[in-house]
Amino acid sequence: MTNNDIFKKLRVALMLRDDQIVEILELVDFRITKSELGAFFRDEKHENYMECGDQVLRNFLNALVIHLRGTKENPKNPNDVLAKHKAQIPVKEGASDRAEFKAKPRDEERSRGDESPSKSKPAAKRISKKEFPKGNNKIQVVEKVKFNFGKNKKS
Repeated sequence: MTNNDIFKKLRVALMLRDDQIVEILELVDFRITKSELGAFFRDEKHENYMECGDQVLRNFLNALVIHLRGTKENPKNPNDVLAKHKAQIPVKEGASDRAEFKAKPRDEERSRGDESPSKSKPAAKRISKKEFPKGNNKIQVVEKVKFNFGKNKKS
């Protein structure tokens, strides 16, 4: 995994915008412009793509620790900082509220605990053992072979 991949995953996981990353990097006196930062997130085939160096990633991680935890004199709760980032994400047009990232159950009707599942949908047909009894006419793939395991036969 390259530095660029790590940087991209951190950006997405923490829901950070470019201007927030620039502010975070300034916490450790590392100055970078938005355009330089954008070069790290481009496709590798793009002409303005730039590889994220170790120094940039190291400074970003150190600044991120300060951003999330705060300093010794002024500690912060990381969950509060992350909640603040999440609140700053703009809501898309047409959506009444921001969609939460929760997995929905496969069958909502069956997952309800207060009601029994409806009988309208037939259950998947299970194959009974009677349909495939022992000794049916299956094609034998491997021949029956008797092994002597190194024992000599007496003639």
